[in-house]
Amino acid sequence: MARGLLLALALIAPGAAAQDVSRGQLLYETHCIVCHREGLHERQNSKVATYSDLRYQVERWTKETGRRFTPDEREDLIEFLDATHYRLYLQARPDKKT
Repeated sequence: MARGLLLALALIAPGAAAQDVSRGQLLYETHCIVCHREGLHERQNSKVATYSDLRYQVERWTKETGRRFTPDEREDLIEFLDATHYRLYLQARPDKKT
């Protein structure tokens, strides 16, 4: 029984992560791209070197703009930016905040 449950969770997890990235992309394209051009995330002197840096920058600019993202939406933005630009998922990172 436990083995079957673990297998089911393993099969579900990749789809859930992909949906978070997709929703993050939609949020980014809807609310963030107005001020951000794509090259911003790939500049040499990026302020993002760790997953904590990425989270800080997303939270910082969310407050600066007055946009009210839910905690899940912020995590989706972070996942999108990580998957498409920073690739910090290759590093060990702290658990997600909620």
